[in-house]
Amino acid sequence: MSQRITVRAGGVSLRFHARSAAVTTALFVAMLAGLVASVAVGEFAIPPADVVNTLVGAGDQATNFVVLDLRLPRALTGLLVGAALGVAGAIFQDVTRNPLASPDVVGIASGGSLAAVALIVFTEVEAVPLAALAGSLTAGALLYVLAWRGGVQGFRLVLVGIGVAAFANAGISYVLTRGRIFEVETAYVWLVGSLNGRSWDQVWPLAVGVGVLVPVILALSRRVAVLGLGDDVARSLGVGVERSRLLLLGAAVLLTGLAVSAAGMVSFVAFVAPHIARRLTRSTSMLAAAGCGAVLVLSADLIGRTLSPPTEIPVGILTSIIAAPYFLLLLRRARA
Repeated sequence: MSQRITVRAGGVSLRFHARSAAVTTALFVAMLAGLVASVAVGEFAIPPADVVNTLVGAGDQATNFVVLDLRLPRALTGLLVGAALGVAGAIFQDVTRNPLASPDVVGIASGGSLAAVALIVFTEVEAVPLAALAGSLTAGALLYVLAWRGGVQGFRLVLVGIGVAAFANAGISYVLTRGRIFEVETAYVWLVGSLNGRSWDQVWPLAVGVGVLVPVILALSRRVAVLGLGDDVARSLGVGVERSRLLLLGAAVLLTGLAVSAAGMVSFVAFVAPHIARRLTRSTSMLAAAGCGAVLVLSADLIGRTLSPPTEIPVGILTSIIAAPYFLLLLRRARA
């Protein structure tokens, strides 16, 4: 039997497998290393030691400007987007008990992208992040209502979600045909997912949302594990199945909406990060999924910036290239 570690804080008790704790710690170290590397690399290279000095308040004025004003907001946005998508994907897969479920597949991200693209093409209102968040929430509410039949079953949620995603993607295609060339170009950058030009205006709402939602999800982690055993078992253990499912899926939709509002449609992270986390920890771990998502996005952004400078490859393209083969492998295994 594997060793377990229990952490108590007030009325909240969290229990970890020793392996899960070790892997999660390693992932968070890798995440911090990726953050420093992301800030250090660029047209004006900064030694990692100088980056750390700047972050602790001991940098010079020029380095402070490059690190704190130009590069750190982009790196933090990537870290938080990856963590949010990793946790959201883990919730969808555990609650639905379907390894192919994720906000990408069931239309949450597509709903946010449809709203953002429509605002870009049809209006001149500077509220694209807010529109993306509202679109994701609307898609999530529509998904839950359409999937409801005396309760929400995982397989039905996924099937309805595929339909919602198809509808949203069709809407995106229609909107793009109605736009002028420069509007469509801006919309395409949003659709592929990009961290270019991100500032503290994107970081703070995302940081607050992740900082509030992730602790709530961790407090509900026992319900996630119990729901994974099936509705009948969960009810026999005293868990309010539909209420818990609604709370958890609602939190996952919010995290996805925040991620889409900050960076656009960064594909496959929510799908693949929980799978990698499970393989590494051999258990369900929200923190490990968050760490995997953050490392994946930071790595993809770093590769996209350094592969063929000065041209940058949007982060969403790199995450798709990295994660799509894994998705196809899972489909093949599921078919087998």
